[in-house]
Amino acid sequence: MAEYSFLSLLRNALSGNEDWKPAWRKPDPRPSYDVIVIGGGGHGLSTAYYLAKEHGITNVAVLEKGYLGSGNVGRNTTIVRSNYLLPDNIRFYEHSMKLWENLSHDLNYNVMFSQRGVLNLAHTPAQMDEHARRGNAMRHEGGDAVLLGREEVARMVPGLDMSASARFPVLGGLLQPRAGTARHDAVAWGYARGADRRGVDILENCEVTGFLREGERVVGVTTTRGEIRAKKVAVAVAGSTGRVMKLAGIDNLPIESHVLQAFVSESLKPLINQVVTFGGGHLYVSQSDKGGLVFGGDLDGYNTYAQRGNLPLVEEVMSELLAMFPNLARVRLLRSWGGVMDMSMDGSPIITPGPLPGMFLNCGWCYGGFKATPASGWCFAHTIARGEAHPLNAAFTLDRFARGILIDEKGQGATPKWH
Repeated sequence: MAEYSFLSLLRNALSGNEDWKPAWRKPDPRPSYDVIVIGGGGHGLSTAYYLAKEHGITNVAVLEKGYLGSGNVGRNTTIVRSNYLLPDNIRFYEHSMKLWENLSHDLNYNVMFSQRGVLNLAHTPAQMDEHARRGNAMRHEGGDAVLLGREEVARMVPGLDMSASARFPVLGGLLQPRAGTARHDAVAWGYARGADRRGVDILENCEVTGFLREGERVVGVTTTRGEIRAKKVAVAVAGSTGRVMKLAGIDNLPIESHVLQAFVSESLKPLINQVVTFGGGHLYVSQSDKGGLVFGGDLDGYNTYAQRGNLPLVEEVMSELLAMFPNLARVRLLRSWGGVMDMSMDGSPIITPGPLPGMFLNCGWCYGGFKATPASGWCFAHTIARGEAHPLNAAFTLDRFARGILIDEKGQGATPKWH
């Protein structure tokens, strides 16, 4: 398969880039595997990669209903951070951050991870106190956090409206310097290539239509490309979790599917060097390498499996962006898209064995799916290989909702669309 180095780039440049080898194979399904991973997004591909790399399990198939990367891994705002408050989340996302920091080297594929920093703005004294609390929690668990005053924010983000007459005057902010962005499709391609090189079969246009059972145990799946059996079946399909799990007879999961829109503007000269989030609402914005502003906000607020949103949310997101950057009022919107979020009842993920014997479940990522990609796959692979959770995902059980041991990062209670 394709190898990437300075010499390969030079050789292919001289040959008109016509001799590149495929980044991954296009195999036909085999009758059986040790592990089937349903979902060819970031979490499914990273799971397969770490199953092979960390646990030596290479007889693995990744099943993707469409083309690789057609789901949420290619429909997000590319933000990577670990600035959480609760210990279980901080430890998990900090592990993900450490994997991100070495990911391009590990995969021999440039995922364009840029540690430009994530800045959460504060507009009230209470928000400053809360940012101090969160920053202290992060540093207590080994993360990085810097509390900034108004003047420091003004120097860092010169395009921001720092006037006293601003509708939401900026008092300061919390910066995580190691956070940043990555190229979402490069992450999918890098993990796919890495898994393929270790013997994993990536089966595109292979939609799961049912589950094979022997008693209560799941022993395989039926697909649009035939029946495939496996010792273990792992589900990592993000917003489609409810539909896929219903095929196995599970229809009472503590998640809901919502659409989350994202937007890209026309290209501009460098204006925003960090990821900046709005403290007076829910808005996050960064500037891509091509100059476009990449930003998003809240969910559209209704249950759907459609990868598109509605206009009222577009208006809300634009108004919040202009509250921070009035100088962008005449900038044109280039495109938008929607990703289907699997919103859990407490806003935290589920990585667990079950709920049926022979099955493993990875879901409930809410807004945090992309940044969790490395740690999600790493922990899910451990859970599948060992049959039990790793300490990093031990709290992310499915039964925590029945037991009342919630991980409510935002403190919103059991209302998925509010997380």
